[in-house]
Amino acid sequence: MTDQDAARGLDGVPAESAAGFAAVPDAFQRLWTPHRLVYIESGQQPDDDACPFCRAPELDDEQALIVARGTHAYVLLNLFPYNSGHLLVCPYRHIGLYDEATAEEVAEIGALTQTAMRVLSETSGCQGFNIGMNQGRIAGAGIAAHLHQHIVPRWALDSNFFPIIAGTKAVPRLLGEVRDEIARAWPSDSPQ
Repeated sequence: MTDQDAARGLDGVPAESAAGFAAVPDAFQRLWTPHRLVYIESGQQPDDDACPFCRAPELDDEQALIVARGTHAYVLLNLFPYNSGHLLVCPYRHIGLYDEATAEEVAEIGALTQTAMRVLSETSGCQGFNIGMNQGRIAGAGIAAHLHQHIVPRWALDSNFFPIIAGTKAVPRLLGEVRDEIARAWPSDSPQ
């Protein structure tokens, strides 16, 4: 590979050096993903009457990938997981933002999140978690109209070249298998 080849991106377009950019250089490496712009600009938001998080509780738990149901919120597997065991905690009510949740919904979302962390630690041996909510379409919420919190289990060696170079994420277990294992391990005395 020549220096000229190395200065080109994957699409063959010359890469631009950041040396002359404004601002102070920092320790962060940037992974530019311009292919995501189509998703960001047009989104993949369903119509309000086709909300998957409103529909899921109407289905059988196995079909909807629900692992636990509470009074005000429920827990299900993410259909497009970042890692095996990637869970979502959703209120039953169709609200878009955290500040629209009642005190009871907030408390149960928190309690279900804590239980999910314990169950995932027990069932998968994960060593950490990413937990968060993307609030609104502009913030990257995949389903912006219905509040949901992500719980992503993490392991020391779960990051590798696949997602970065090959644009591929290896998820080694089937969703149904993971759902069954988590649902079986969910304590019967958890908030319900």
